[in-house]
Amino acid sequence: MSPPDLPRWPYPRWIAHRGAGRLAPENTLAAFRYGAALGYRMAECDVKLSADGVPFLLHDATLTRTTRGLSDLAGPAASPVAGDHGWATLAQLDAGSWHSRAYAGEPLPTLANLARYLQANGLLLNIEIKPTPGTEARTGAVVAETAARLWAQAQTPPLLSSFQVEALAAAAAAAPALPRALLLDTLWDGCLERAAALGCVALVCNHALWDAALVARARSLGLRALSYTVNDAWAAQRLLALGTDGIITDRVDLFVPEG
Repeated sequence: MSPPDLPRWPYPRWIAHRGAGRLAPENTLAAFRYGAALGYRMAECDVKLSADGVPFLLHDATLTRTTRGLSDLAGPAASPVAGDHGWATLAQLDAGSWHSRAYAGEPLPTLANLARYLQANGLLLNIEIKPTPGTEARTGAVVAETAARLWAQAQTPPLLSSFQVEALAAAAAAAPALPRALLLDTLWDGCLERAAALGCVALVCNHALWDAALVARARSLGLRALSYTVNDAWAAQRLLALGTDGIITDRVDLFVPEG
């Protein structure tokens, strides 16, 4: 039940991290299908921009960890920074074989690819705006504008989140109707007040930060309480006892996503 002083929260409590945690190649459509098959009605993903402005899914600033094939396309001296490449190049990379042979050839998806799959299956999304360093405002604006267009007919829009205040501010200016959340790995001076000033509806914190006092402070500012990345049963039980609103997990095989 929603707290009496906060509006109804339209999102489920359990959220699959990067689609399916570690059980499929993160931030690929294969991962989102895997998480959905296990009953997860909401997933989290990371979105950044290609050099020509296409929002696509990738966590790291570089392509090194989770893709293969760049040197074959652009030569051995090609930049490893994902945002240095246009979408025509990025679309040809193998984003699955690093994980396991079963996923070899899985491509990087665009945000548009993911939106079509999720909406066709009645699934929800938390988009982490993940700018290439130096592109915070542009990435926030383009991702928000694109999400507002892709989900224009949806009953429940995606939740936008970011560690980058500049990206969230640009997202708010570009698509003010989309809900936003500030991501926190540590509690810095005035962070809750900054989230409220940005018009955020939630904080998404490292799960170890939450205690009863912080939940109460967030509630007093009209902010929901979400956590990342919760992979142990004891941690999940602690957060449930605190009455927090969302749990982002890699362990889609461990937790049954009820509520």
